[in-house]
Amino acid sequence: MFNIVKKEIEWGHDTLTLETGKVARQADGSVIATYGETSVMAAVTYAKAQKPGQDFFPLTVHYNEKYYAAGKVPGGFFKREARPTEKETLTSRLIDRPLRPLFVPGFKNEVLVICTVLSHDLENDPDIVAMIAASAALTISGAPFMGPIAGARVGFVDGDYILNPSVDDMQDLKNNPEQRLDLVVAGTKDAVMMVESEAYEMSEAEMLGAVKFGHEQMQPVLDLIIDLAESAAKEPFNFQAPDYSDLFAAVKAAGEDQMRAAYAITDKQERTSAVSAAKDAIKATLTDEQLDDPNLGTALKKLESAVLRGDVVKNGKRIDGRALDTVRAIESEVGLLPRTHGSALFTRGETQGLVVTTLGTGDDEQFIDALHGNFKSNFLLHYNFPPYSVGEVGRFGPPGRREIGHGKLAWRALQAVLPSATDFPYTIRLVSEITESNGSSSMASVCGGSLSMMDAGVPLKAPVAGVAMGLVMEEDGEFAVLTDILGDEDHLGDMDFKVAGTEAGITSLQMDIKIAGITPAIMEKALEQAKAGRIHILGEMAKALTAGRTEFSAHAPRIETMQIPTDKIREVIGSGGKVIREIVEMSGAKVDIQDDGTIKIASANGEAIQKAYDMIHSIVAEPEEGKVYKGKVVKIVDFGAFVNFFGKRDGLVHVSQIENRRLNHPSDVLKEGQDVWVKLLGFDDRGKVRLAMKMVNQETGEEQASEDAE
Repeated sequence: MFNIVKKEIEWGHDTLTLETGKVARQADGSVIATYGETSVMAAVTYAKAQKPGQDFFPLTVHYNEKYYAAGKVPGGFFKREARPTEKETLTSRLIDRPLRPLFVPGFKNEVLVICTVLSHDLENDPDIVAMIAASAALTISGAPFMGPIAGARVGFVDGDYILNPSVDDMQDLKNNPEQRLDLVVAGTKDAVMMVESEAYEMSEAEMLGAVKFGHEQMQPVLDLIIDLAESAAKEPFNFQAPDYSDLFAAVKAAGEDQMRAAYAITDKQERTSAVSAAKDAIKATLTDEQLDDPNLGTALKKLESAVLRGDVVKNGKRIDGRALDTVRAIESEVGLLPRTHGSALFTRGETQGLVVTTLGTGDDEQFIDALHGNFKSNFLLHYNFPPYSVGEVGRFGPPGRREIGHGKLAWRALQAVLPSATDFPYTIRLVSEITESNGSSSMASVCGGSLSMMDAGVPLKAPVAGVAMGLVMEEDGEFAVLTDILGDEDHLGDMDFKVAGTEAGITSLQMDIKIAGITPAIMEKALEQAKAGRIHILGEMAKALTAGRTEFSAHAPRIETMQIPTDKIREVIGSGGKVIREIVEMSGAKVDIQDDGTIKIASANGEAIQKAYDMIHSIVAEPEEGKVYKGKVVKIVDFGAFVNFFGKRDGLVHVSQIENRRLNHPSDVLKEGQDVWVKLLGFDDRGKVRLAMKMVNQETGEEQASEDAE
């Protein structure tokens, strides 16, 4: 019934298995990849005909996690997997990016790739397994895919690269100072296609070494996919790339000069209008048959690309006249919003980000219900890209894949320089509003985010800057690396290479390639040029602010931390939370108690913090023998008076210890509710408190000599 083909290898610390022919047999290609006990099924389907008028390649990749894979029930009210989580969105992008450039040029049939996590051993991250499964499914599907690709995760400990470190190793690099890298690399047999990383100030050489290591280690996986395809691949889809050479020749002859003149305009809006006018002029010269040709859009784009790329490689001339390694003019401003906790406006050329910092308490941490377990995050970064930032009318609403991906890249770049939670017990939320865009807005978010946090008083270990690099590579192998690319250079170039970091090293690297990969020599050149650009940008940022402010905004919460014995936690909380609620209501401060006895008290009002601190201290602290306390008489009896002197603790002042004279009755000098000063004499055999008034000046609270009554 089943025609099962199964291949496996030992890879890293576990067995990698690829299996097809048993599940999802109506898909064009279906593979279950298993690494350890983590299994992901990838199913590929593709349309056998192109939609009329289709002028782009409609590839869609979905990665989805099923909670049953880890033996869990989803959280929330409906108890069902719903909209994609951030992890699922980021992994979908991670798989899409290296696959997309490897389809045969001109193929515009719809392709759908669905990766489903079926089993998770809580040790091996499913993202790499899903990437391998997707590549294998495409390779055997018969689609015009020039793969396969493979992926690998790389760690870095004590100078050694680690292949596929565990989920626990990668969960929180900050808590493991020896683990300095979480890098995912994807590539073909000959070249690297994609890199995504989170790092702790690694050098360019260390980062390049990690990419090379990952590419070397994925080679057995590529061989495994080819081995599977040799036994299970379907007949190749009969696709012939369209020949539009005559159409391109007509387009070029009609408008090359006008297009070249349009791309000589430095202002983005004016250039966009001129390019549009050049296209209209070209179309006006074409026949009806040429205008109806579905490849007209491709021919026009090819002309734009030829104009831009030729000038860059042959003449070293960019759209805006800059040298290949020059960063656009930078303006930085901090503290521009009066009520926020921190703000910065970072402008680089025609790219601008308004980044705002909000400091919160432990109550503001984000609770994440993940497949491998639940955890909290105290650093949040949200990126918004409204249509007006590029002068367009368009969709405005919840964040899409692009916004989630760009926000996570900026998050990765900044997390390495954050103070520890014990040193800075705040939840930090950054929001990057992209107000203009022509070139990397994610790197503007990094620069603006660094300045905004410093403006809020966050003690960063060092400022962070980011720069986007580009590549133009000709068929003869000649190439040019561009620093701080414009939007058009990104759109018409061959590489998007983003590097962020401090003066000491790289904190994040992201690379996407639109051609069939790049060599280590090109990547080394890009890293070297990016470092110079990053150092220049850091220098420009320093003109606005060089370190975190020492004072918080008047509107930001202050957090004081105190430690109490764990056996006192119950007393502070009280029955049903009665005591802690009373403290919060009476003081006006937020109080967060952790299991280890750490208490965080937060408020924008210093008096509220002090009041809550004093109330908690009075509950957990023990009175000290020989010290003077101010108390209140709560009850008078024949033999003395009971005084509340320390939190809710009462003690007895014997009638002989009230004054330096004999009294007939304590009520001769005391009444209930009266404030008095008392000295703690000690505790009797039964642990009851003994207090004295006559040793303390009742007006000043200072100790004084006492005499025995006659």
